[in-house]
Amino acid sequence: MSTQESCPIPPNDTLFQAYHDNEWGMPVIDDTKLFEKVCLEGFQSGLSWKTILHRRENFRSAFEGFDIPTVAKYSQADLSRLMSDTGIIRNRRKIESAVNNANRAIELQAEFGSLRSFFWSFEPLKADRPQSLTLAWLKDNPTSPASVLMSKSLKMRGWSYVGPTTLYALMQALGMVNDHVQGCPAREIVEKARGNLVRQDTHHD
Repeated sequence: MSTQESCPIPPNDTLFQAYHDNEWGMPVIDDTKLFEKVCLEGFQSGLSWKTILHRRENFRSAFEGFDIPTVAKYSQADLSRLMSDTGIIRNRRKIESAVNNANRAIELQAEFGSLRSFFWSFEPLKADRPQSLTLAWLKDNPTSPASVLMSKSLKMRGWSYVGPTTLYALMQALGMVNDHVQGCPAREIVEKARGNLVRQDTHHD
C-alpha cells in the first residue's frame, strides 16, 4: 500500500502555497517571463526559493520588469542602484550576471528566433521521465541529462549562473517537466496545460 505524498511547501506560507498551486510547472513561453525566471533561478543559487519568491515583486521593480533590452543596457550607475536596493539580493556577481545574460539573451534571440525556441528544445521525451514522480526521485535527481546539455550550450554562449542544477530548477518552473509528485492536485492541472501547449519544431546541437 503506497502512502500519499505531497510537494514540499513551507508551513504557513500562503505566498508559497499560491505559487505552488497556480504557477509552478505551468508552461512559460513568453520571452520576458522566461528571462525573468532565468535571472531569479540564478539569484536563488545557494539560497532557498522561498527567499527569492518573497522578494520577487521587489526584483521585478528593481529590474524594470526584466525587460531584456533595458537590462542589457544597464550602466555602472544601475549596478550601484541595485547594490543599494535592500529589497533584492545584493550580490554583485549575480546582479552583473543578470546584465550579462540579458545581452546573451539578445544574441540567443537572434540565433534561434526566440528564447522559447532555444529553451523548449531541451524538453525531455516522455520516455526519459520517471513513470511515477516521488519525493525520493526528486531528491536523487537535482539535475537531468537535458539540464546538463542546456548548461553546456548556454555556457558556451557566455551565459553565467546556468549550472545544471539551476537549469533543472528552471525546467521545473517553466513547465518543461512536471515535477509535482504523484497525488498532488496540481500535477493533473499542469499536465493538462502541457498537453495543450503548442510547441515549435526546434533542434539543438
